Amino acid sequence: MLCLPVLLVAVAVRLSSRGPVLYWSDRVGIHNRIFRMPKFRSMRVDTPAVATHLLSDPKQFLTPIGSFLRQSSLDELPQLWSIFKGDMSFVGPRPALFNQNDLIAIRTELGIDKLRPGLTGWAQINGRDELPIPQKVQLDYEYLQRQSLVFDLKILVLTFYKVLSKDGITH
Repeated sequence: MLCLPVLLVAVAVRLSSRGPVLYWSDRVGIHNRIFRMPKFRSMRVDTPAVATHLLSDPKQFLTPIGSFLRQSSLDELPQLWSIFKGDMSFVGPRPALFNQNDLIAIRTELGIDKLRPGLTGWAQINGRDELPIPQKVQLDYEYLQRQSLVFDLKILVLTFYKVLSKDGITH
């Protein structure tokens, strides 16, 4: 079912910019273990390995189709591999970059590090890229306390809506 979209996005990434189709990012998983998370590459190969909000002008690093991939969340499709491997789940806190020490420390203090990171989460549907770290962590903590199958299903449905409406997405 996802083979055709994955193939089309992979070809588009390859044809639109030099470098690999996938970007493998070192991320913090359950119990603060580092794992390699794939994404379709939406940024140039010379982009610094920091959170996008820390770049002075993130748009300057986007590939020709990078903005579209991010707005549509198609760059996230390869993360299904991380779910298949068990490094991630469909719902949970988004995995931090290996160098987001402030985020990792606060999550560890609150026990959020005991959760498997997710493709989507409570923080993503309540602000996504626009949230400051303390607010994002508070929402992750709320998820930790409310975690259930029904809550996960609610988050998945709301994520689908947010992706379609492009709500809370920065370029």
